[in-house]
Amino acid sequence: MWPYHPDLLATPVPRYTSFPTAAEFALGISAARHQEAIGTATGDISLYVHIPFCEKICWYCGCNTAAANRSARLSSYLEALHHEIQSVGQLLPAGTRVRRIAFGGGSPNAISPIDFVRLFDALVLNFPLHEPLVSIELDPRALGREWSTVFGAIGATHASLGVQTFAPHLQEAIGRVQPQSMIADAVELLRGAGITSMNFDLMYGLPGQTMEDVADSLDLTASYGANRVALFGYAHVPHLLPRQRRIDDTALPGPEARFAMAQGGHAQLVDAGYVAVGFDHFALPGDPLAQAMEAGTLKRNFQGFTDDQAPVLIGLGASAISQFPDLLVQNEKNAGRYRMLLSQGLLPTGPGKERSADDRRRGAIIEELLCRGRARVAADIMATALDRLKPYLEPGLARIESGNMLVIAHNGLPYARSIAAAFDPYRQQSARRFSSAI
Repeated sequence: MWPYHPDLLATPVPRYTSFPTAAEFALGISAARHQEAIGTATGDISLYVHIPFCEKICWYCGCNTAAANRSARLSSYLEALHHEIQSVGQLLPAGTRVRRIAFGGGSPNAISPIDFVRLFDALVLNFPLHEPLVSIELDPRALGREWSTVFGAIGATHASLGVQTFAPHLQEAIGRVQPQSMIADAVELLRGAGITSMNFDLMYGLPGQTMEDVADSLDLTASYGANRVALFGYAHVPHLLPRQRRIDDTALPGPEARFAMAQGGHAQLVDAGYVAVGFDHFALPGDPLAQAMEAGTLKRNFQGFTDDQAPVLIGLGASAISQFPDLLVQNEKNAGRYRMLLSQGLLPTGPGKERSADDRRRGAIIEELLCRGRARVAADIMATALDRLKPYLEPGLARIESGNMLVIAHNGLPYARSIAAAFDPYRQQSARRFSSAI
């Protein structure tokens, strides 16, 4: 189905959940600039609330998270998060409407249900909520029956389960042991609590993983009725993530095997009735994500592919990223410094990036390519990218149609991120290491 060009996949590229990417973030964004961006937001906005804790730390994980085994650390973090919620809520101008709230981590269910409800109540009290769509990332290993009442109380309709793989030997290899019965119980609980859109996060490229392992996990995913599936390639970067040193890198599949897993997984999910959303996401036809894909309204933000149309995303919590039309800014990553800044009445402003007019033009092209597989490119930008596009144009992985319309061919889908990177001027001088292109 897909031609394999290892030379075109050899260079790691960003996932482009923003442009510029977080690799370009730098210190220098002042708290006053951060405050100004919040204070001038208009219309619909979305919130992302970060809980950087998990009951158990998985060896593969690249998230900003720590073990939730110290009650004092959890309590002090939640106290600071409540302060931030109050501070940011006071800055928003009248007329803004919060239409979406996403809880992520880490694992939001690493905190107690009572603390979670208190957190949601703080959002209700401090933000102009307008019947928001509420989503939450969950660790099945810490999902007790008491959470069912919580989801119903806050009106959550979307949930994402960190499944990764159903194969017991692979779960052992990556430090995430969760029997199939645990996933089945989680699905039953979520459906009973009113979750209408359920996502399974899965991975390929794991140590010792075979094509059969991937196929079996996808079969089980479909049998559980997952509305959405995210099928990611495992990125092994132990030099950046010391916890990954516990993973046996001698057992990792090679590039060609990874490519075959991605291709086989894509074909299997499409055959099972899922709509391909970009390269590595899938959704059942009735799901809002699939509908956005079909309608041409799919977007990309720090949660990945989304049907969220809000121009502003405000991140709350340590390391959370806020996205404004002309500014990207990340909260302080270090939980201790995050707490200290808020205790002094300051926003926990960390690194970020002002988005120039050229950044916004290029970012729109990259988003169009990843979300719709085509983008109209202004002549001046096309001229700067043409040399980098030639390796994809010559074998027919992409083509330029009249009016400077760049189109990614169907068989060029696995090269989409690499093609998009041709419009990223920062990649020409950055030595930053990203995840594998596939």
